[in-house]
Amino acid sequence: MHWRRFNGEPIKLPIKEAVRQAIEKETAKGFHLKVCIGTDSQVRGDETEFATVIVFLREGHGGFMFIHNEKTRQHYSIRERMLVEVSKSIEIAYELCDLFNTYDVDMEVHADINTNPHFKSNEALREAMGYILGMGFAFKAKPEAFASSCCANKIVN
Repeated sequence: MHWRRFNGEPIKLPIKEAVRQAIEKETAKGFHLKVCIGTDSQVRGDETEFATVIVFLREGHGGFMFIHNEKTRQHYSIRERMLVEVSKSIEIAYELCDLFNTYDVDMEVHADINTNPHFKSNEALREAMGYILGMGFAFKAKPEAFASSCCANKIVN
């Protein structure tokens, strides 16, 4: 998996080590961190591009993010695509959750799924929420899910 910073700089370390170093660096500066993980996708012709982000929020002092992009030619229904987004976020949250526990960093998984039943993505809301909460993670959906609906969305659009 290739990760990068928002400025395009590649992250050469394994993601878990890069996150550990980021947490240690920021907490050494006195910042209290919160991490939000989210994924968004965009279909263009035959390709679906996914962007997963790890957003680090420095309480009262802005933030930064790590980004991973992935493209596939697999076709998904809207419900399937929403659940693939959630599974990509959960995969990385699960890989990193012991770090967040060790360093006492709050973490949320954000799903780019609308809570309004008039939107197609809402079809996947109950399943996604059950999946995320069942894994023991805090959950946010639109409009509170900024990591997926704003940060990751900027990467795929």
